[in-house]
Amino acid sequence: MQLLDGKLVSESILAEIAEEVSARKKAGKKTPHLAAILVGGDPASQTYVASKVKTCEQIGFASTLVRLEADTSEDELLNQIRFFNTNDDIDGILVQLPLPKHISEEKVINTINPEKDVDGFHPISLGRMVLGQPTFISATPNGIMMMLAHYNIDTAGKNCVVIGRSNIVGTPMSILLSRNTNPGNCTVTLAHSKTKNLKELCLQADIIVAAIGRPNYVTADMVKEGAIIVDVGINRIDDASKKSGFRLVGDVDFANVAEKCSYITPVPGGVGKMTICALMKNTLLAVKDR
Repeated sequence: MQLLDGKLVSESILAEIAEEVSARKKAGKKTPHLAAILVGGDPASQTYVASKVKTCEQIGFASTLVRLEADTSEDELLNQIRFFNTNDDIDGILVQLPLPKHISEEKVINTINPEKDVDGFHPISLGRMVLGQPTFISATPNGIMMMLAHYNIDTAGKNCVVIGRSNIVGTPMSILLSRNTNPGNCTVTLAHSKTKNLKELCLQADIIVAAIGRPNYVTADMVKEGAIIVDVGINRIDDASKKSGFRLVGDVDFANVAEKCSYITPVPGGVGKMTICALMKNTLLAVKDR
């Protein structure tokens, strides 16, 4: 079993981005500028945004973080996005999800200028991705593809099961893996919580991408020997032995599944690191395209 080490891979790619940003600055070109909006005080969201801002600093990006209270109105948030849309110094915009229930995520995503949609969530971005046109690819699926490429994993002709059908991860992941690319050329089954024969499908899979948001959902009896496991999940479960009172686990029962795999991503330290890495690549692409 070999770990797909997102920390190691992302450090390598981020170093390349930092070199390119340094060269841009020396040439008098614009510094990439990422604007992030955080609504409310969800601890996990605060951690994610802080990590993104810190990464910007490390690789030489400019960043702006706007913190809004949990009771911020939808109109106020949309107006903040519109301000960033028209600000020529801002190259990429991200709004940290999830949002408070009184705010429509669909409206928020649709309001972001597609030319600054570095999360790759806008319908135009997703549509272009489906058609294979140049666009911002959703950060998590893009990060997974970058990881598979880094480890030179041969995916052509492999059976793949993607568990989870969200527009952010599962659906774009299934499309990217089925495309005539490298990595890619998989035969993909997009499964979800209502799939009746999930265990049987998984046992036939050479690659499993777990993105269903349920802790330890994929168990050892669902995985065949030598499978490749990509765990997108990051879930908090109670753990009295930890100072925080919880620990992070993925959607895969790592302790029991790992011994059957050829490759597997850890949680944390796997896909999450690659998501941030892909976000930075999209932001660099945004400033170059402009």
